[in-house]
Amino acid sequence: MIDTHCHIDCINDIDDIINSFDGIIITSGYDDISNKKVIELADRYDKVYGTLGIHPEEASNEYNMEIVTNNLDNPKIIGLGEIGLDYHYTKDNIDEQIKLFKKQLDIAQEHNLPVVVHSRDAIEDTYNILSKYKLKGSIHCFSSSLEMAKKFINIGYKIGVGGVVTFKNGKKLREVVSGIDIKDILTETDSPYLSPEPNRGKENNPSNVYYVIKEISNIKGISIDEVKSITMKNSEDVFDKMKGMS
Repeated sequence: MIDTHCHIDCINDIDDIINSFDGIIITSGYDDISNKKVIELADRYDKVYGTLGIHPEEASNEYNMEIVTNNLDNPKIIGLGEIGLDYHYTKDNIDEQIKLFKKQLDIAQEHNLPVVVHSRDAIEDTYNILSKYKLKGSIHCFSSSLEMAKKFINIGYKIGVGGVVTFKNGKKLREVVSGIDIKDILTETDSPYLSPEPNRGKENNPSNVYYVIKEISNIKGISIDEVKSITMKNSEDVFDKMKGMS
């Protein structure tokens, strides 16, 4: 199994969770403190890889981009993220968010690295900006329409599918999963958030990616093992530095 997006620095009992997980974990930074923790965890555990980035919620705060840029040559740091746009809580700093997003996309392009993209209530701006770059990556925790999913796929991105696909009110995401090719899907948990059924309401962790895989298996009418195998290959297609190491 592979969890392509989580924040294991925020999880209780990190060591036990990682040691018991049967697969690969990609944990993403979002500010200075978490980026340092991602580096530490990726260096400590063979099964853990990391991405570094500054989340859009940090756009109006002070941050140290050098923590990101100075560690991109680390073989266990395989992309930039979590980066993107978030207009859910405020639209007062849209210009700052866009500037930060573009700055990190420029870095990713310069280093030929994929990106892990956060987009909340900002899907059109996210697409319009990404379409100007020659990059690949994951649209993490995808929550938009099938039409938008296809547009992102057409410019080189895969669709991050997490616990929401198991929710009773997750019909839109199930329609997206049904309507796109499985080669365009990445499995994730966004731990410690968004625990899937049957563990909804509890702290999430990478082991719960199994329930995401199981739901994708049901939707696609293929075996759980096939979903595991295909989504692992999809991840290696996005995160080039994983090839030969996972």
